[in-house]
Amino acid sequence: MLLRTHQITKKFPGVTALSQVSFETVHGEIHALCGENGAGKSTLIKLLSGIHPHGSYEGRLEVDGVEARFSGIADSVKAGIAVIYQELALVDEMTVAENIFLGCEPRRWGGLVDWPRMFRDARLLLERFKVDLDPATPVKQLGVGQKQLVEIVKALGKNSRLLILDEPTAALAEHEVQVLLEILRDLRSRGITCVYISHKLEEVFAIADRITVLRDGSTVATLKTAETTREEVIARMVGRELGDLFPRRASSPGEELLSVQDLSVRDEEGSLRLNRIGFELRRGEVLGIGGLMGAGRTELLMHLFGAWGQREAGKVTLAGQPLPEGDPARVLSMGLALVSEDRRRYGLVLEEAIGFNLSLSSLGEVTQLGWVNQGEEARRNRAMFDQLRVKATGLEAVVGRLSGGNQQKVVIGKALLTRPKVVMLDEPTRGIDVGAKIEIYELINRLTAEGCAVLLVSSELPELIGMSDRIMMLNEGRVGGSFTRAEASQEKLMQAAMAHS
Repeated sequence: MLLRTHQITKKFPGVTALSQVSFETVHGEIHALCGENGAGKSTLIKLLSGIHPHGSYEGRLEVDGVEARFSGIADSVKAGIAVIYQELALVDEMTVAENIFLGCEPRRWGGLVDWPRMFRDARLLLERFKVDLDPATPVKQLGVGQKQLVEIVKALGKNSRLLILDEPTAALAEHEVQVLLEILRDLRSRGITCVYISHKLEEVFAIADRITVLRDGSTVATLKTAETTREEVIARMVGRELGDLFPRRASSPGEELLSVQDLSVRDEEGSLRLNRIGFELRRGEVLGIGGLMGAGRTELLMHLFGAWGQREAGKVTLAGQPLPEGDPARVLSMGLALVSEDRRRYGLVLEEAIGFNLSLSSLGEVTQLGWVNQGEEARRNRAMFDQLRVKATGLEAVVGRLSGGNQQKVVIGKALLTRPKVVMLDEPTRGIDVGAKIEIYELINRLTAEGCAVLLVSSELPELIGMSDRIMMLNEGRVGGSFTRAEASQEKLMQAAMAHS
């Protein structure tokens, strides 16, 4: 046995985050930790990493059969524990090599940094873990998925015995996910233990030896992966059986709301990023948009919203009216709303309350002569808060302290309060648990039933197939293929995403 928690209880003022949590890992095991947002996974990680020190919790933490009394992060690292958090901890202005060795740079005589050795060792680490990156590349030039891989190599380079990965594939493309899983299998063969935290159960079942399920801060069960099913794990996570994971209801599309014809867009450096893209979206319809990382999915949505790119050619109309370029406020007022991929950076003011965030995009509707009608604002916010079933003490709760799923509900609620005709959802279920996903899927159904149209960008092919009426795959900024729901299969979608232009 490498690590063991015995009846760990962790309390905050007014909240019990963990209640008698017990689980254990053995050498050379990949142990998955599953549970809904708010189940206690993040608190447990912080406890194992020393952020919550010994004495701040009840129960016993053991490493190699001996009680571990971590007073801080350094003690956890010394014990051989490394944590890769969902929120990246890289310095954008530094190179890949500098980030990998940050704080433990190789030194020459006299204490000077040995730069040639640093870049040489970084290259060897990247090659060892099959990550195709130049160690001299500034991190700010990398995509989110590549940054995640750098974070992983940085942790693995410390020769840790126990690697804790918190949603490590949330921002990775499919081929990068496969690279990561192969890395973890290789680590397992060398006796390194991994605790793998993910909402993507297909990954859990592909990689984990055992699964521990948390619910409401308590351990529900530890199961051998080979002896359980996805349905059983979901039922234990949410405390109830879930039927159809993708409950898309049949729709009858109405008139055309959004029309995009031969759209070509250049980025700020003049490179052509979107090339002759065309599609239409009708009332009551969900159009899924897929593609590999860098295919142009987010850029397409950001450009339609008026927040990115220089249009070179093409025509875009919303409800028959030309959609302006470079004017998000005007686009929003016309009825096109965007829920961005990075909710914490672009969707929320994390230090402010839920109510403050909900009404940000629609303040004009509760403002007269420059004064906000706070009563009407609170009424609208409360109705949306209740409709989306946000789990929080109230509208005054600070949004940065909510779980990922509840933060996403606030971002969506902010968009819906603008009463849009078309809602663009960019990876709306990334990093949230299966219960919250079902709620967002049901919300999509309700929106289309009420006459809205939805553009749904997703990296998860089952989600695209399960929740879309039609699917358009992007390939290097072009349309690689379009499919009806009946025509679509994961194989066809991947072929369209990967074929040469």
